[in-house]
Formats: sequence, structure tokens, C-alpha cells
Amino acid sequence: MMAEAQSHSPVRGARTPFYFNSAEHLLRIEPQRAATLAELLEAIQSCRAESIFQHTFRTLQEHHFIQEGYSNDFAHWAFFACNENGLAERLSSVDVREFTSIETLRHCFAEIIDDYLARSPVVRDRRALEPFYFCASDTVVVPTTFVARNMKEFAEALERISVHSVHYHFIEARLRLSLRSNDFSVWLEQMGLKRTAQLLNQIDIYTSTLQGVRNRIVRIVETALA
Repeated sequence: MMAEAQSHSPVRGARTPFYFNSAEHLLRIEPQRAATLAELLEAIQSCRAESIFQHTFRTLQEHHFIQEGYSNDFAHWAFFACNENGLAERLSSVDVREFTSIETLRHCFAEIIDDYLARSPVVRDRRALEPFYFCASDTVVVPTTFVARNMKEFAEALERISVHSVHYHFIEARLRLSLRSNDFSVWLEQMGLKRTAQLLNQIDIYTSTLQGVRNRIVRIVETALA
């Protein structure tokens, strides 16, 4: 990594500046709802991709300050509304970073629920304590005053932007990029810093708050500057 850093001056200009944005989200209730696990399975199979993203990646922003508990809304509902801890644990074990498309992620959740119901058919149509309402978000992009034209400015901006901006570029960007990367890594690769970009993509978004994610990003970028 040091060899990579040495070949790129921290003040060397990028071909394209990085403009930091944040976002506001207008939450919308979708047509799908579930009162049983069988209905949850059917809804997951038919809902829009934006809804799958909402209940997985977006959940990380809404509860970014919680470091313990279930990592997605499906797992949370399976435990608290259906009292099915075994299913909740299996759903929570899904690491969304391993997926390169929403459709593959959707299929994974559906497969887990389908297998669980096949093994425990008695719970298939048992009504939950409360329904699961499928939601999605309309994103309104909000420009910030921060812009980076080189690595030094990039590192400085990362320390000053809000965690909402971190989420927009690092987590929400994955929906735009088919889950393959994030805005920060894409820009770093354009700068020729492929190793640094890879290290950012490897950051565990589950075991840390968004502030912790930001701190890790800053450390990686500062190492590349050293």
C-alpha cells in the first residue's frame, strides 16, 4: 500500500473532483404487507428492489448508533412480532456485502424463509403480533459545500462531512452501483488507488456505527497519504 501511496502525490489533482452530497429520504409505504410468515415470503418475492434495499441497507442508517441486535428489518420482525428466534438469526446472518445484485439478495431472504417454513409448517400461517409494512424511500439529493480535487482535500472533507453524507456515498450508493462498490472507492480507483479502494470496500458496516465507519475510512485514506 505504501508503494501505491508514493506514486500519487496528495495534492495531485483528480481528473474529476469529488462532490460530497447528503440526502433526505421520503419514506413511502408500499402495497405489500405481511401478517404471517407465509405472507412475508410472498411479499419479499414480489416487492420492488427499492423496498429490499430499504429494509436492509437503509436500516443501517436509521439505527447506525446500535451495535447489537438484528441487522435487517425482516429479522427484527421475525423475532419481535413472530417470536421465531431461529428464523431471525438466519435472516440476520445474511451479509449484504456479499451480494452484487438486489435480486440475488431478495432470493437469499426468500430461500431462507421458504426453507424455514418447510421445516416448521405449523408457523406458516400463524398471525404475527403486528403486521410488517413494506416501505421504500424516495431520495432527494442535497449538495454540500465540500468538494475534493485531490487526496489531501478528500481526507480533510471526510472528517467534516455528516454521517448522513457518509451513508449516502458509502452505503446508499450501492443501490446505484448494483451493490458492487461505493462512491468513495469508485473515485479512488479513478485516482489509480485500487488497493485503497479495495480496503474501503472491505469495511464491516455491521459491527460499527456510521461514525465508526467514517473513522475507519479516514484512517485508510490517511495511510494512503503517508
